[in-house]
Amino acid sequence: MNKILKWTLIIFAVFVFFGVLEQSFDHQTKSVEQQQEPVSTIVQQTSGPVKEIPEDDPVKEDASKRQYSIPEQPSSLEYPRSDNLTVHFIDVGQGDSILVEYDGKSMLVDAGESNMGSRVSAFLMELGISSLDYVVATHPHADHIGGLLTIIDQYPVGQFIDSGYPHTSQTYENMLIAIDTKDIPFHVVQRGESIDLAQGIDIQVLNPGKERSNDINENSVVLKITDGDVSFLLMGDAGLETESSIMAAGYDVDADILKVGHHASISGSGQNFIKAVSPEISIIEVGADNNYGHPHAEILQRLQSMSTVYRTDLDGTITITTDGSAYTVTTRNTGYNKTRAQSEVTTNDPMTISASDNTIAAPAETSTPDEGIKISDLSLKEEFVMIKNLGSSSVDLTGWQIKDEGDKHTYTFPSFRLEAGATVTLYTADGPNTETELFWGSGKPIWNNDGDTAFLYDNEGYLIDSLKRRT
Repeated sequence: MNKILKWTLIIFAVFVFFGVLEQSFDHQTKSVEQQQEPVSTIVQQTSGPVKEIPEDDPVKEDASKRQYSIPEQPSSLEYPRSDNLTVHFIDVGQGDSILVEYDGKSMLVDAGESNMGSRVSAFLMELGISSLDYVVATHPHADHIGGLLTIIDQYPVGQFIDSGYPHTSQTYENMLIAIDTKDIPFHVVQRGESIDLAQGIDIQVLNPGKERSNDINENSVVLKITDGDVSFLLMGDAGLETESSIMAAGYDVDADILKVGHHASISGSGQNFIKAVSPEISIIEVGADNNYGHPHAEILQRLQSMSTVYRTDLDGTITITTDGSAYTVTTRNTGYNKTRAQSEVTTNDPMTISASDNTIAAPAETSTPDEGIKISDLSLKEEFVMIKNLGSSSVDLTGWQIKDEGDKHTYTFPSFRLEAGATVTLYTADGPNTETELFWGSGKPIWNNDGDTAFLYDNEGYLIDSLKRRT
């Protein structure tokens, strides 16, 4: 971070302490406002300046073409990662945390409140991640950056990305001190830059703009991640002001997966913006029975009218994996939140949370056999769907169902057991069932050649997996 910005942040905090400047508030339309942390009674200057990006850092002068990358460092992964792009929307209660993985690289965006840092850390350890290439703090509110203190303490970080909005909370101050202490390269992003996570993955910074807002939420880092034909739009806590600004700047906001801004409050997700994004999947990171009324009923209805909505308070951690053409959505209910309606619940999370100390522990046995059942392929033209058992034990699929988009067609599995590691192909046409092939016998095509989604439900109506294909 350059010296001018560093001293601006420090001087700003001093001025606020002496009452010269008013503290920026998180605007809510409800009477209950988002809880702010008190300003530290002692304005503490960092022990040294937050590390500046060296002159040879690959940040170009032209903001419209900027791109930067982390310093070279040895791989920290303990086992080979899939070369598919995987985005995890981690259940951290009333807050945000998103992990992006691709080809051995990883980027963490926010980490919830401070008591959720251990939950995020446990999730990273479960995936075999021992360092992070990038950490992004979308904005300085505690429900986004609180848990980052734990992450910074426990994991080597290649580069820290910040919105650059000055804030006076103790959490934000402690975060800056931790970054400086760990000597982590620090960069304040601006609209028009891009993040070089891995070759083949395009990550655009759509916000904050050059002109900063007085509303801390409207300065959130907004990212658009694209892998081939599949794109994600991560809105942080950005609202109507930012939505209008991004569209006015001419950016293409169309995306398949939308991380809804500001927990789906009424302050964002404007009708014109959601229409422009036209998401197929909308993800709301929100805590159960929160005090803010999130998600707002009007926004929820707007999103549901054009997309499938997933919520961390109902679905737990939501993971989307794509090969750049199709994507799959899986959810893992943690037990920390409510239980979703039967038709929408998926698998159990192999992590539990201790009510006494909010720490994460791995139980001796919480997995279920159907956790390994996945839709591995869907052919729209050849009219088949493939189901694979990735687990270590066989699974009885009797009574399970395959449905298409809109539930127009339903196939119910006959008496059938899928062995561990085996794959069964379900064809639309007629034919004799075998151990590896099943036949729908519909007498007509099922899958829409212009694009369709296969949904897999177990015999109790729980959604296990889905796979979308487009031509």
